[in-house]
Amino acid sequence: MSNKLDAKIPEGPLSDKWTKYRSTVPLVNPANKRSLEIIVVGTGLAGASAAATLAELGYKVKAFCFQDSPRRAHSIAAQGGINAAKNYQNDGDSVYRLFYDTIKGGDYRAREGNVHRLAEVSGNIIDQCVAQGVPFAREYGGLLSNRSFGGTQVQRTFYAAGQTGQQLLLGAYSGLERQVGIGNVTMYTRHEMLDVVMIDGKARGIIAKNLVTGELERHFGHAVLLCTGGYGNVFYLSTNAMGSNVTAAWKAHKKGANFANPCYTQIHPTCIPVSGDHQSKLTLMSESLRNDGRIWVPKQKDDKRAGNDIPEEERDYYLERRYPAFGNLVPRDIASRAAKERCDAGYGVGASKMAVYLDFAFAIDRYGKIEANKKNMHDASKEQITEMGRAVVKEKYGNLFDMYKQITGEDPYVLPMRIYPAVHYTMGGLWVDYNLMTNVPGLYALGEANFSDHGANRLGASALMQGLADGYFVIPYTIGSYLSSEIRTKSIPTDHPAFVEAEKAVQDRINKLINIKGKQSPESFHKRLGKIMWDKCGMARNEKGLKEAIAEIQALKKEFWSDLRIMGDADEFNPELDKAGRVADFIELGELMCVDALNRNESCGGHFREEFQTEEGEALRDDENYMYVAAWEYEGESKWNLNPEPLIYENIKIAQRSYK
Repeated sequence: MSNKLDAKIPEGPLSDKWTKYRSTVPLVNPANKRSLEIIVVGTGLAGASAAATLAELGYKVKAFCFQDSPRRAHSIAAQGGINAAKNYQNDGDSVYRLFYDTIKGGDYRAREGNVHRLAEVSGNIIDQCVAQGVPFAREYGGLLSNRSFGGTQVQRTFYAAGQTGQQLLLGAYSGLERQVGIGNVTMYTRHEMLDVVMIDGKARGIIAKNLVTGELERHFGHAVLLCTGGYGNVFYLSTNAMGSNVTAAWKAHKKGANFANPCYTQIHPTCIPVSGDHQSKLTLMSESLRNDGRIWVPKQKDDKRAGNDIPEEERDYYLERRYPAFGNLVPRDIASRAAKERCDAGYGVGASKMAVYLDFAFAIDRYGKIEANKKNMHDASKEQITEMGRAVVKEKYGNLFDMYKQITGEDPYVLPMRIYPAVHYTMGGLWVDYNLMTNVPGLYALGEANFSDHGANRLGASALMQGLADGYFVIPYTIGSYLSSEIRTKSIPTDHPAFVEAEKAVQDRINKLINIKGKQSPESFHKRLGKIMWDKCGMARNEKGLKEAIAEIQALKKEFWSDLRIMGDADEFNPELDKAGRVADFIELGELMCVDALNRNESCGGHFREEFQTEEGEALRDDENYMYVAAWEYEGESKWNLNPEPLIYENIKIAQRSYK
């Protein structure tokens, strides 16, 4: 494996790179596509769109997901919207501005070439999804509606109420199922990928486990695409679905694929606060709520009054106070740290005092007055205005408000919501080049599974954009660059020694897990790992805490492999066994995240080292020493080698990030 990482960014001016590359990349002719096989692991937005598009082009595709249906991929949980630079609002948006906002939002730690391409194809995604029938919200005149998300001063977020991810996934899923129906895609549900098969230095297939029967299967592919999402569940409590895990990416990492920027994790500022140690996951309240909700805490410490009883002059709208230009729409990392700072200082609300208010009273009043004007009601009572305003808010955010009420038992139309930051998205992932290929030939990573487009902090509504860009508009072109030289490679039979050996290694590990026969459940180890990670590698980190965390994780790993107990057998339906394998991988990843965070002696985006901050408590970057992608190569237990990929900015002036 070469240590020198080549990002393969095309030559030429930024705005021409993708257009020129697309026109000159080697192609595979239609007849040859039919004899090339591609494996797609994961069927969220990136996986479903890639599998559907590649099959439409004529490749033979096998798609794998561990859920009972591709529709259940975690992309379905995205609420607020998808970004695209269409400038429908005529408010000054452009491809360049989306590119700039993304680089700045990521605190100048993303690649120019990849991000500009993302901004360029963003508009096509919306057209594609509208053509598929995705029911985006529309304005009165029929044009698609937009709202704002953090880190921008324009409205470029397209949405379908508070369930955008679900609607986009149904669009991609319908394309995927059409290809399944005509035989171009073979769908393997309830299957988990447990290893990559390497032949002559190239990825040539996977070992997958049938989660219903417990059997292991061998599958050949000329190329393998990992579209397996992020690793936020390393923290145990996160907004991710409980099945979301790092296993596929981690197996690829242990077979030679570099893991990039693992310490860049995103804490989302608007989650329903933790209510006790009985919880197994957290629920997100969409960032779209920050369009209309105002965030505040009482000016008085430890104020016991209900939110509605605190008068206006005794409230601190701290984001509007600290960041007047962006107010409640500052990027996620900044909003999260500001909430933590207020709560740590004693101004938190609710029973736990680890929450702040997100208040809709002003929006309800404003919308009510607009409705009254529309109806020519010049002497509308306060009750009438409130009632009409609530109806407008219900139309925009109804399902989110219902969800909040079901979980907390409080009515957010009447009382301000209580929110607190929680782990959400992971900007780190497998290192990929411009073609989305890892440093392992034939092995690709798309969507949240790769590191590529968001730097140290992802702007809201850009995850859906990147997943669909990678699947619909990038990989169909770039995969040709590799597969055009593979057309003479015949399908390799799965009794090849490499497949036999890989399957045996997977089986041996399963047997080892089952045979520990200790006393503790996989869940209990996951919980303990999560606490170490959140306390010492969470919203804020420091050298002492990270060093302690590394030692604690190594000790936890030892205990895991000597005192784990798994009920049931290996050759049957056994979710406990599946969970144990995922927790084992999380423990190893957790250690690497702390190693990466310890190595990066600066603060940037989602990585906040307490030793490196400005007088105002903002992130203090060190561009001289850390303007690189930290790509880690696995070298054995608790051993990694750092391969830095320098970041070069030719089109953007690097500045201290300011949203004031």
